[in-house]
Amino acid sequence: QVHVVESGGGLVQAGGSLRLSCAASGFTSSRYAMGWFRQAPGKDREFVAGISWMGASTDYADSVKGRFTISRDNAKNTVYLQMNSLKPEDTAIYYCAADRKFYPTARAEEYAYWGRGTQVTVSS
Repeated sequence: QVHVVESGGGLVQAGGSLRLSCAASGFTSSRYAMGWFRQAPGKDREFVAGISWMGASTDYADSVKGRFTISRDNAKNTVYLQMNSLKPEDTAIYYCAADRKFYPTARAEEYAYWGRGTQVTVSS
């Protein structure tokens, strides 16, 4: 009965910022890794960022490194993705994923639970 729900998407101009939130419920503990993935029209789903259950370990795709920051607040069962210096190429549906593992992975098939996605559109 694990549920993952994303929010915070929207329309922003290039160079702007958005913060996505991912609320997780149904886990018996906070010991799960979480990741953000995105899928743009005509492109494959790609890894964006991941975070370990304690938040000490993070990983980013090269395309977003230095611009995006992933964090989590286990007291609120929420993971965030702060997106700065957004580019039109960042336009995609962003998905939050979770799995009962310590460290995140860039492989989508290794996440058992997924949100429905939130649309991020960056205009030029």
